[in-house]
Amino acid sequence: MVTQPLNRREFIGTAAAAGAGLMLASPAKVMAQATGANSRLNLALIGFGAQGRVLLESLLAIEGIQLTAIVDIWPYARTYGQRYLKTLGHPVRTYENYEELLANEKDLQAVIVATPDFWHTPITNACLKAGLHVYCEKMMSNTIEGARSMVQTMRETGKLLQIGHQRRSNPRYLFALNRLIRAAKLLGRLTAAQAQWNRAATADFGWPKHTDMTAEQLAKYGYTDMHQFRNWRWFKGLGGGPLSDLGAHQIDIFNWWFGVEPRAVLASGGIDYYKNHEWYDNAMVIYEYPLPDGVARAFYQVQTTTSAGGGYFEYFMGDEGALKISENPNLTAIYKEAKSPSWDELVAKNYLRTRAAPAAATDATKVDVRETAQLAEYEIPVSFSKKIHQPHLENFFNAIRGKAKLNCPADEAFPSEYVIHKANEAIAARKTLEITPQETEA
Repeated sequence: MVTQPLNRREFIGTAAAAGAGLMLASPAKVMAQATGANSRLNLALIGFGAQGRVLLESLLAIEGIQLTAIVDIWPYARTYGQRYLKTLGHPVRTYENYEELLANEKDLQAVIVATPDFWHTPITNACLKAGLHVYCEKMMSNTIEGARSMVQTMRETGKLLQIGHQRRSNPRYLFALNRLIRAAKLLGRLTAAQAQWNRAATADFGWPKHTDMTAEQLAKYGYTDMHQFRNWRWFKGLGGGPLSDLGAHQIDIFNWWFGVEPRAVLASGGIDYYKNHEWYDNAMVIYEYPLPDGVARAFYQVQTTTSAGGGYFEYFMGDEGALKISENPNLTAIYKEAKSPSWDELVAKNYLRTRAAPAAATDATKVDVRETAQLAEYEIPVSFSKKIHQPHLENFFNAIRGKAKLNCPADEAFPSEYVIHKANEAIAARKTLEITPQETEA
């Protein structure tokens, strides 16, 4: 997956001739047969919890999409969703479970799956087998075996299965990877990466009075009580813990941008703060990536007891520069090492923008004579005004219409899913675990 680099002058000429549309194009493996370039797509949203509602706001901004039904086991969520959509002029039918949906809705082309992780596999496989294309939120599954079966079902049915690693469709990420890192080689030899997503300590989710489901209904869908239902992410067997909920996005970026899977993982974590959870609060993970020029190590941390640390981001470092990138554009910047070749041509072509240099350090503020020169800081001049999930959903719908290829089909997502599960295993084992190429094959 490593791309042959252009020199900088070749890169500038190629990018200028290509235009913005080609500059942001990205490779993928799966394309649907055309269903009509501008045809309306009927779809259902399965799971109307917090993530389902986030996806809904993006869906409502996309033309040519007709949301016909929502599915949720909680009557409160179904009623809320139906009433909310009716006020917006989008009447929908509601169902308790996906079996009812498939039995009654005969004019669907696709479904969006935003349920708790342990339901992803049975719902996705059933919908694919029913002839529907599926957009499934990450994690693919709370088990490796479940995720692998989803890839197999996608292949057997020939239907599309997009996994919700939405950064893979983000124009800023695509431009930074394809043009600045791979083509222009601005960072030089990649030597390390780090990422984080920290959150402040919070109370567990509650629920409105008189909205409890019965014990029988909760048991039918795999929950012991309402507290577990509302806080499923913290329970083993239902979700994958913080590395699944938050780290999945960013560890996927490690694999995507390095272009290979790691060969080993070392991790540490524990239930250090909360006393009523099964999954750990905090985790720190180190992956070893075998790149053509040598090993690069990637460090990831997730803290759920503090929001300190400067936000959520990924940071790739090389011997000629470093790139810090985030869905938050205010946290995105690229830094040039003093010894690296000039970037002036790229600035002139508006592929980079300079930022004001910080004030020079005085003798009184110098800490150590071994300090290196201050890095010059640049901006990536790529912005978009859409909601962060919208480009990934648009890519899914365009692939259904035969106008695009998926940016994150299930077979490409599976290696990232695997190494996240492997990090959880490393935490439990309290040792370094090796990862072979055969293990990450779906």
